Amino acid sequence: MIRQFFNKKPTPEYPKYWLDYEALFATTKRSELHNTRFVVLDTETTGFDYEKDRVLCIGAVDVFNNEINVANAFEVYIKQEHFNENTVEIHGIIKNERIETTTEEDALKLFLNYIGNSILVAHHARFDITMINKMLQRHNLPKLKNSVLDTVNLYRATRIKSNLIKQDKYTLDEIAENYVLDVSDRHTAAGDALLTAIIFLKTTTILKNNKGLTLKKMFKL
Repeated sequence: MIRQFFNKKPTPEYPKYWLDYEALFATTKRSELHNTRFVVLDTETTGFDYEKDRVLCIGAVDVFNNEINVANAFEVYIKQEHFNENTVEIHGIIKNERIETTTEEDALKLFLNYIGNSILVAHHARFDITMINKMLQRHNLPKLKNSVLDTVNLYRATRIKSNLIKQDKYTLDEIAENYVLDVSDRHTAAGDALLTAIIFLKTTTILKNNKGLTLKKMFKL
C-alpha cells in the first residue's frame, strides 16, 4: 500500500484554457448533420517532418446547418524560430514578413476557443491534426479531443468503385478541378480551409442524396 502511494503519478495541472476546452466534451450531444457544428481547418507548415517542422499558420471556417460561416473564419500566424526556405514557394510565408504573429501557446488558446467541441474536418487530416497535436505536446498538453473527418474519405465514397481504376489519394487540386472550383487562394491556410469546406458540403450533399448519409455513417467511410 505504501509503495503504491508513493509510486502514484501526480495529476497534471493544466492551464485554464485547456480545462475550459476539455469541459465542453462532458455535455457533447449530437444526433443529426444539420445541428452539428463542423470546423474545417488547414495548416501551413515549415515542412512535413512531425518532429522538426512547425506550424506557421492555421486557417479555419465553421460549417453549420449546411452553410459556411465565412464571417466567422479563423486565421492565426505563429511566430517560429524554425524556418525552411524550400517551403516558401508553396505557402508564400517568408521569415520576417510583415504579418502579425503570435506565440505558439497564444495561437493554441485562440484555436481551442474557436473549435470548442466541434467535429474537425481537414483534407488528408492526419497531417494537420498531428502537427497541431505536436504543438500541444510542446506545451505539455494532451492531444485534441475532437472527432475528426477527412474529406478524402468523403470524396472517395462518392466515386464509383472499380477494380480497374485505383486511386487512394486525391489532392485538393484534383477534387477542385472535378467540382470546377476556384483555386486562386490555394496554399494559404484560410484559402485551403474554405476550399475544403466547399468540398465537404458538396460531398456530404451527394452522399445524403444517394446513400442516406447520417452523422454516424460519416465516421465509417
